[in-house]
Amino acid sequence: MTTVTEQSSDTERRTIYIVACVVVVALLVVALFSYRSKESTEQANQKANQLIAALTAAGAATPQKDMIVRTLGDDGGAVCKDPNGALSRATLLGSLMNGAGGPGMRPIIADNRMVKGAVLIIQVYCPDELPSFQEFVDSLNFDNTIRG
Repeated sequence: MTTVTEQSSDTERRTIYIVACVVVVALLVVALFSYRSKESTEQANQKANQLIAALTAAGAATPQKDMIVRTLGDDGGAVCKDPNGALSRATLLGSLMNGAGGPGMRPIIADNRMVKGAVLIIQVYCPDELPSFQEFVDSLNFDNTIRG
């Protein structure tokens, strides 16, 4: 086994440490100024109020406004990311099952209110996606299966 003797001087090492520290501090300052927290903007509050009004008019339970603002923000969050994509549609269809797992899992004729919340969210937050999503929802079989 060989031992390597240090060949750089104290001044060279000190210069490298100082440059590295300056770079790290500069990156931290840039990161600090470029970071934008998900603040509840006026637009997010306005859209949350619209959604609450739409849910109330539909007779659905309404979550708290700050929860809607945190979850959906001003752009609809994950709901509006790709509502007409294959994964989003598969997730929706997966929720319209009988609740069993494995081989007992079967699609059901769900109540027509099951997708009303998603339609209202898309209507408020990403209305340009609504026609194709509504077409998909209209292609599903729903009925009045929930009493009350």
